[in-house]
Amino acid sequence: MPRCFWCTDDPLYIAYHDEEWGVPLRDPQRLFELLLLEGFQAGLSWFTVLKKRERYRQVLFGFEVARLARMSDEEIGERLQDPGIIRNRRKLEAARQNAQAWLRLEEPVGWLWSFVGGVPRVNRFCTPAEVPATTPEAEAMSKALKKAGFAFVGPTICYAFMQACGMVMDHTLDCDRYVELAGSSAGQAPAADR
Repeated sequence: MPRCFWCTDDPLYIAYHDEEWGVPLRDPQRLFELLLLEGFQAGLSWFTVLKKRERYRQVLFGFEVARLARMSDEEIGERLQDPGIIRNRRKLEAARQNAQAWLRLEEPVGWLWSFVGGVPRVNRFCTPAEVPATTPEAEAMSKALKKAGFAFVGPTICYAFMQACGMVMDHTLDCDRYVELAGSSAGQAPAADR
């Protein structure tokens, strides 16, 4: 099956590309998890984070927002000893901070999706060079998230988040997923939470 240029032949990466990336996501728990994971990626590859995702779920309370918001400094210290995650104090503290900020949002899912007008933006990119690292919408999201108290949410992280959760559909035209996702997303709000 033809896939996007960034997908390697690793089975974990193939499954992520084929089943998750670019699929419109409106489940608040999974959106929150994805936003944190994208922040953990800062300065690293997504594949590094993807390989550690299950361990993150174990040590960060299944990304349960209210529990993560109460994570103590001692608990952060314990996690810094875990070789199964990226051991970065600032990123772990940001996870707690972001959980607290998420809880202050009235309706986080609708608010995040508002940056693309509530419906997926379907792009028609042919080559890797055409796929941007950020967009004005991602810059606006970054600015708004920072104002709301979030950390590790720069414009590049926000655009990667938008791509991953299907706010923008950036599978390239030569990828088999393009036709399926473009057909289900174009001009309409996604009907199902995935």
